[in-house]
Amino acid sequence: MEITKNKVTTIFFILICAAMLVSLLILIINAHIKALVKGRILSPDHIPITDADCILVLGARVWADGRPSYMLEDRLVRAIELYNMGICNRLLMSGDHGKKDYDEVNVMKKYAVDRGIPSSCVFMDHAGFSTYESLYRARDVFKVKKAIIVTQEYHLYRALYIAQKLGLEAYGVAADRREYYGQSSRELREILARVKDFFAAIIKPKPTYLGDPIPIDGDGDLTND
Repeated sequence: MEITKNKVTTIFFILICAAMLVSLLILIINAHIKALVKGRILSPDHIPITDADCILVLGARVWADGRPSYMLEDRLVRAIELYNMGICNRLLMSGDHGKKDYDEVNVMKKYAVDRGIPSSCVFMDHAGFSTYESLYRARDVFKVKKAIIVTQEYHLYRALYIAQKLGLEAYGVAADRREYYGQSSRELREILARVKDFFAAIIKPKPTYLGDPIPIDGDGDLTND
């Protein structure tokens, strides 16, 4: 009986140590990612970049009635502001359009075009199923070398880290314009997502789809469906 108790105690101790090591690794990876790219997050009031290939807007939820969620709308508003400031004349809307009944990118493009941006200046990446895939496809499909990424600040760290590891010169502008429901749980998930993409950036798996090149300096209407 005593031997069994000792074994249980040993196993419990090992599990506790393993959990502590995993937690420490998660904290180290998150701190590393944030420290590495923090200097590339620019204030929307002072953007010294005028030679970017595109403003890359990362997708988020859209509602069934065709409206962007608040988080996505704020990203679009920020990107349109940058366009109107003359920061860059190409927008790349990257999001999930993997199903006929769910389409982030057409909602994103329509929002921009309805507010005066020429359709030919707005590109859609229909297969931006994740942050990693959006950045990979921006580089390989749209031939982007230098980008300004627009998303909320908590998400920018991971996006900028992936971009750097894929060889893109990228800067970020945060789109935080209000409080978002469920943000605390979203930020907790982001901690794990950073760990996932830390290893993805090492392995560099190919995205779900690639396809023929559509250079960002061309006509955005080529991406219409």
